Amino acid sequence: MSPFSGDARMGGHGMTEAFRQIGACLDAIGQPGFPLRLLELAERTGARQVMVFELGPDSARCLLSRNYARQGLGEALAGDYLDGWHLHDPLRPALRRLQPGQRRLLRVTAEGMEDAYRELFFTRPGLSGKTSVLLAGPRRRLVVNLYEAGAPVDAALAELVGQLILMQAEAAGEAPYPPALSALSERERAVCLGILAGQKTEAIAGGLGLSPGTVITYRRRAYHKLGIASRGALFGLCRGDGPGAG
Repeated sequence: MSPFSGDARMGGHGMTEAFRQIGACLDAIGQPGFPLRLLELAERTGARQVMVFELGPDSARCLLSRNYARQGLGEALAGDYLDGWHLHDPLRPALRRLQPGQRRLLRVTAEGMEDAYRELFFTRPGLSGKTSVLLAGPRRRLVVNLYEAGAPVDAALAELVGQLILMQAEAAGEAPYPPALSALSERERAVCLGILAGQKTEAIAGGLGLSPGTVITYRRRAYHKLGIASRGALFGLCRGDGPGAG
């Protein structure tokens, strides 16, 4: 059942809020605030976790990841996916067959997957299945995964979420920073970019006009949101996210 029909029985407030969120996403397309607006709307589908990847023939870029129940888990799983597991994604062949302008909505269960793949991306994080939207745009091919921990997500709203993400990806062009960092605050992102550039804490602090202690605080917050604990893990999460990747 669509959340819109259910919300209408609650006096229309929920339906009004859903349309407000859709409008906020449309207004934010091409803007830095789009990821947070989109994550709010995606949660309305009933998804426990959202993961969005742009896939090339043998490469992958993480555009967005979030587990709504366990902060940092989605980002950690995205890092695992980028570390070679994307080549085992059973959705790759279906995405490859799409012509530009086409999309496909799929209901996916963990049954029939490779044992290791199922254990890592479904069993261990407590997810039972997912609804996936495969989209082929003029320049990009995306997989939008909305994971479930019980009841299926709302398929119609999931498809709309996928379309909005593709609109954003096509409109944004090449981001000036790895898409995996898009949900961080401006300061958190700046600190991570300094780390990715090989800078030490003192150099990052000097460049941003902050104290080293403040840089450490922003780094800690960013790592917590991303579900990582080290500089190496940050490099791993952002692997393949540079301009032109995929």
